[in-house]
Amino acid sequence: MKLTVIVTSTRPGRVGKAVADWFYDYARENSAGFEIDFADLQELDLPLYDEPRHPMLQDYEHAHTKRWSQIVASSDAFVFVLPEYNHTMPPSLVNALDYLYKEWNYKPAGFVSYGGISGGIRATETAKLMLNTLEMVPVKQQVMIPMVAEHLENGIFKPTDIHEQSAKTMLETVIRWASSLKTMR
Repeated sequence: MKLTVIVTSTRPGRVGKAVADWFYDYARENSAGFEIDFADLQELDLPLYDEPRHPMLQDYEHAHTKRWSQIVASSDAFVFVLPEYNHTMPPSLVNALDYLYKEWNYKPAGFVSYGGISGGIRATETAKLMLNTLEMVPVKQQVMIPMVAEHLENGIFKPTDIHEQSAKTMLETVIRWASSLKTMR
């Protein structure tokens, strides 16, 4: 089975890639039996939703949508690495989620959130609402990184013990859900 780590921030100067790189490496070392993949919304460069037909039909016209569909469809679980923008998730994630429907169904999602004092917790809460409408299972366990800038050294994220323990708990939960939901897919 495959877990895809998705870095959702696309803005210049983002720190999300450093956080996602840490979690990706952590997951590769601590997810026995799972293949770990990586997707970066900045690299995918999805334009504002531009498909002429509803995503539920899966009748995609554009190459970027077909590529995104393949990445999501081939995954059994996701971990979204997301910042908090104005007390909500980044618009790049909203757009990426809106591109597809059935490819997301019956798959679990975990979160590694970061930001200022709130650690991105409000972004996670808003993302969970949207994921529920896509028939996904967002797990409650997550990695929350308040004051993320204090954990960066030369552009590399340096986790604390609590970050690693949270990552362990969340990853174990996502893997259990992915195994259980496989029968529904």
